[in-house]
Amino acid sequence: MIIYNAKIYTMNDRNEIIGNGFVVYENGKIQCVGSGCPDNTEDEMTDAKGSSLFPGFIDSHTHLGLFTSGVGIEGEDFNEDSDPVTPQLSAIDGINPMDSAFEDARRAGVTTVAVSPGSSNAICGSIIAVKTKGKRIDSMSLGKVGMKISLGENPKMTYLDKDSTPVTRMAIAALIREALRKAQKYINDKETGDDAPEYDAKCEALIPLLKREVKAHFHCHRADDIFTAIRIAKEFNLDYVLIHCTEGHLIADELEKENATAVIGPIICDKSKPELANLTPANSCILNSAGVDISICTDHSEVPIQYLPLSAGIAVKYGLDYYEALKAITKIPAKQLGLFDRIGSIEVGKDADMVMFGSSPFDVMSSPEMVVINGDEI
Repeated sequence: MIIYNAKIYTMNDRNEIIGNGFVVYENGKIQCVGSGCPDNTEDEMTDAKGSSLFPGFIDSHTHLGLFTSGVGIEGEDFNEDSDPVTPQLSAIDGINPMDSAFEDARRAGVTTVAVSPGSSNAICGSIIAVKTKGKRIDSMSLGKVGMKISLGENPKMTYLDKDSTPVTRMAIAALIREALRKAQKYINDKETGDDAPEYDAKCEALIPLLKREVKAHFHCHRADDIFTAIRIAKEFNLDYVLIHCTEGHLIADELEKENATAVIGPIICDKSKPELANLTPANSCILNSAGVDISICTDHSEVPIQYLPLSAGIAVKYGLDYYEALKAITKIPAKQLGLFDRIGSIEVGKDADMVMFGSSPFDVMSSPEMVVINGDEI
């Protein structure tokens, strides 16, 4: 398969844009990227007619498939609020790939999403990256990419009504530390102890986090919660991402010093709770200008998944550079998820996930002319 006569935004680390380019792909992988006309014209060819070709868009924080569209409590599977510490949970066991929102994602050019458990618990469970095409989640999955950890109002308000801990920010942090310390001891006992410890599902689930094989995804809105996330990450030498980072614009200089990276969103929303009081659509621009790597998310179903490109467009309206906005839904989320070796740019050897637009993908009137996932046109 060949797409030619396209303006290719490769989104590679050279920030290369090919004015009149082509892409050859087969067996789900990109085989060749170049300028001008391809040598092999025997394959099936698509004339882009000058349209822009981008890597498939990536939403780095969603609850896609954990909240089935058009269904009430029967379809809500993202918050296990019976226990404030549940690292043993995995989003893969709750995702419904038949949810119509997956089709909405594909039609908008969103080809990969990170699906996270909800934020009711101090430690919530494993985050899974999945392609948006498929019927069986096992074959759609790109694997575990993070451990969801929540700070602030959500755990507080969940357990306040249950007359159970945590009901303060202090207790949330204490529960996180307790679980991580226990898992550290568990690892040490497994590796150096004379007697292997009794199997502990919670500790086992935290091993990849403590070994920096996956990142801590800290749900944090307020500035003090953001700093608590950084404090805990430093204490346990965790690789981490700041999710939402709503008040990041107030502390952008501090986050730049920490070399922090953040997932911003939802952007198209109201100030629905106290910790969103300082919400601004300029957050992405302010953080990016300060040197903080940012991606943009919908937090689906808070904002429907198909509005990921529009969310990036709103960020551009409020000052974010156009190309930086493209990075925020392609390259940067791929790097935050540890998947840039497979997705996030149009380069040889990577998955053939691409989306083509005849106009700006950030325009509210725009729709993709073509979407390719794993080499298959949607």
